[in-house]
Amino acid sequence: MGNATSSMASRFAFFPPDPPSYNLKSDDGGKLRISSEVCDHREDDEVEVMKVVTKRGNSIVCMYVKNKRATLTLLYSHGNAADIGQMYPIFTQLSLHLRLNLMGYDYSGYGQSSGKASEQDSYADIEAAYRCLKEKFGVKEEDIILYGQSVGSGPTLELATHLPRLRAVILHSPIMSGLRVMYPVKKSFWFDIYKNIDKIPLVNSPILVIHGTEDEVVDVSHGKTLWELSNVKYEPLWIKGGKHCNLELYPEYLRHLRQFISAIEKLPLPSLEENAAEHRTSPPSDATDNEKAKSTIFQLGEKPRCSTGKRDKSRLSTDSKEKSRTSTRSTDRSGKPRNSTDHIDKARNSFDRLGEMVRSVGLCANVDCIKPTVVSEV
Repeated sequence: MGNATSSMASRFAFFPPDPPSYNLKSDDGGKLRISSEVCDHREDDEVEVMKVVTKRGNSIVCMYVKNKRATLTLLYSHGNAADIGQMYPIFTQLSLHLRLNLMGYDYSGYGQSSGKASEQDSYADIEAAYRCLKEKFGVKEEDIILYGQSVGSGPTLELATHLPRLRAVILHSPIMSGLRVMYPVKKSFWFDIYKNIDKIPLVNSPILVIHGTEDEVVDVSHGKTLWELSNVKYEPLWIKGGKHCNLELYPEYLRHLRQFISAIEKLPLPSLEENAAEHRTSPPSDATDNEKAKSTIFQLGEKPRCSTGKRDKSRLSTDSKEKSRTSTRSTDRSGKPRNSTDHIDKARNSFDRLGEMVRSVGLCANVDCIKPTVVSEV
């Protein structure tokens, strides 16, 4: 039965780029490098590429992006139809502008990773990447933020249920479960995959959910339901007009991530004893309104709001009109004028670069989630 379930999951959920978007090569010093159209011209001394063996025997490719100013590390699980060759520029830009170290990895059967993609293999893959962070780079559990995009929300939440001191979780266009993407089922079945709806109540770390209101692949109701079931909620970001694979093109995406990281850095380190005591043993998949109300919402900075849905036009804001408008911003409580022009321009420019990276690698055509077309209408 287990093998049948895994086979079904692979058929519906996994679409590795074929051929892979990259190859591996060794430089003059013997270090592994990712060779692809989007990064052959780059010489990133802060990027380290390695192969890691999972507990299921597959060898997966990982890339670690170091930021010298970072105190936290992001472990990123990408969508189901991309590989780290395509994600390479996105990873480096996120590391730079969020001031985080970042570990990305390819699932078994993706890119230059060996084996074949399956739900259970993806769990072993993220566990291997996490183990690499701890053993090779000395990263502590409490300094790690897990980031799961689309299908990547599955391995992300699976690992999060086993890490009571985890700093935080970010869910980007997440799924409640594989079956629920295609059918509005009300309960979990044995043959379903990535049953996030049953796992998220087990996570006691702060959770940020980001989802587009016009997601054509995974309805925004998935993100909203998972957010409601979270124990420690950070104000979500519902990007007005955002679809499944273009959220990085909206300026509020990077802005909200920065606010979240800033808030997380200000929180006290999680207590192992307290979290272990609070860690539930059985997930209430149909939690009542009273149970939901008991969960914690924390917010620092701006109040929550749905985004305006306006995408930046990918330009550098250096004209005098923009400067004069931003320089008239309000002063802080001390009466000193804010350096708003520099702050806004830097934020917009960094967004511009990230948006251009997304467009340049064509991810909007490559990160579809579970394909709804495999199921006929009922």
